[in-house]
Amino acid sequence: MADGSGPDSDAVEAFVPPGTGWPDDPADAATPVASTGAEVDELADGAGTLPELMARQSVCRACPRLVEWREEVALTRRKSFRTERYWGRPIPGWGDPAPSILIVGLAPAAHGGNRTGRVFTGDRSGDFIFGSLYRCGLAARPDSVAAGDGQRLIGARVAAVVRCAPPENKPTPQERDRCIPWLTAELRMVTPTLRVIVCLGGFAWQALWPVLAQTGYQVPRPRPAFAHGAETVLGSAGQPDVLLLGCYHPSQQNTFTGRLTAAMMDQIFARASAFARAAAD
Repeated sequence: MADGSGPDSDAVEAFVPPGTGWPDDPADAATPVASTGAEVDELADGAGTLPELMARQSVCRACPRLVEWREEVALTRRKSFRTERYWGRPIPGWGDPAPSILIVGLAPAAHGGNRTGRVFTGDRSGDFIFGSLYRCGLAARPDSVAAGDGQRLIGARVAAVVRCAPPENKPTPQERDRCIPWLTAELRMVTPTLRVIVCLGGFAWQALWPVLAQTGYQVPRPRPAFAHGAETVLGSAGQPDVLLLGCYHPSQQNTFTGRLTAAMMDQIFARASAFARAAAD
């Protein structure tokens, strides 16, 4: 099968095979693949390390509709990226392996993360969020173009509720629930250093509550409503308190209309950084 790297290639891969040289690919040919919800549960719970979990996240095939969509996008490609090879696989969590701040979004973009292999990378939402992270001292550079571009998160980590690009950016409730064990396992692994969780948008805010409960955090009743700047402190037996912060999603719809400005996002990450520093003292 041709690798699709040339502009005149007629046969392209629907996804990057694990272990074939893509920058920062966490998986290889021996990484176990989840094809059902039960296998997602088993492989997420059974991952012994964060790199092992990331590898398993990156090859999941448990949601047939999402698999078909992400691979169709990788085959047809957007005209402006027609000469590029697409990742076409689930997007694993990325960033500091021992973060004080975890940023949780909805799902990868079809021509962003699904193309580049890294969440919030290669699209305008990524430009917006990484610019803010850089200004707040949480990223090594102000942009995120592609895996292997030298970008590095500092004390922060980014994950998504759903790991595959969904049609129209709308995963079904069943797809969300099938993917949740990956996030639950990731949250559990970073809990010892975690001090702040930033939820990008109402979808992530709502989806996170059962994950928090399964990880041992005390979920308030009633659950706080999502809003930009909403915050609540969550306790956990044997673990430090965690601040949950709401932030509008950096979608083009929000940023182009001014619903979310750079100053508003900077304010969220400045608050997250200040809380994390104070909690560490």
